[in-house]
Amino acid sequence: MYRIEEIIISWFSELMKKIKGRHFLVAIPYGWVFVFFICPCLILIRISLAENLIASPPYTSLIEWISGYMLQIRINLGNYMVLFTDEMYIRGFATSILIAGTSTICCLLMGFPMAYAIARSSEKIRGILLMLVVLPFWTSFLIRVYAWIMLLSPCGFINNLLIRLNLIEAPLQLMNNSCAACIGIIYAYLPFMIFPLYSAIEKIDYTLMEAAYDLGSSPLKAFFSIVVPLAIPGIYAGSALVFVPAIGEFVIPELLGGAQTLTIGRLVWNEFFGNMSWPTAASLSIILLIFVVFPIVFAQRRREAKLSIVD
Repeated sequence: MYRIEEIIISWFSELMKKIKGRHFLVAIPYGWVFVFFICPCLILIRISLAENLIASPPYTSLIEWISGYMLQIRINLGNYMVLFTDEMYIRGFATSILIAGTSTICCLLMGFPMAYAIARSSEKIRGILLMLVVLPFWTSFLIRVYAWIMLLSPCGFINNLLIRLNLIEAPLQLMNNSCAACIGIIYAYLPFMIFPLYSAIEKIDYTLMEAAYDLGSSPLKAFFSIVVPLAIPGIYAGSALVFVPAIGEFVIPELLGGAQTLTIGRLVWNEFFGNMSWPTAASLSIILLIFVVFPIVFAQRRREAKLSIVD
């Protein structure tokens, strides 16, 4: 049943034995990608093409020997077909894309001014501002999410403050919706947007801005004509660092979004641990991987092609 995994591991072991000297240093990153990315993906693909089975493991084998001399290959594509026909999975994909896209745009709108301010600040203040951006990572991720529960809950700080100010009479429903999930994702992943933007903006030659002012350009027009185009690499990198983990996020939508917020991460969890349907969960993971990785690779290729044309 585990014949494919054994073949892959044995082949990789023989390959590593043949690699010596300087080739070993080059092979380390490739080996890391192979072991911790390619191999898990191959295992997921193998599980996604199997059928559900009440056993351990809960899926059938793809290759079986019959009567000792007949080889039978059974591939089940129904796990992928159900993802595009069942309304629940379609709604889960749509909700995840909506939450991840909205959170990425909000992080960009909030992170760009912050990164620009940090990059234009003095060197003494710059280190303090960067430390303040990193500071939330010194606290546990779950503690930070639970802090938002205390803020957004019906008996939380925000509702109590609004009631005491006589702005509302009954607590607002700030939790258990997509908006709360977006707030949690924005708070958690905003630093991942700020740092790539800061790295790109810091390298900009601001004499170009002065030249634009001398030519009669307004500060706003000069900003959008010079700073924003030159910061596009940081925008791409920050958007990818936010969108990719956000679309498969499980903890934040589970704690802040509630049962009404059905995302891909929740569906994968339910299929793996609730329904014990590993093939369906694996097919969900593969579709999510294809949906996230291929557009990023395609955009990166196009960007490299444009840079080569410019050069």
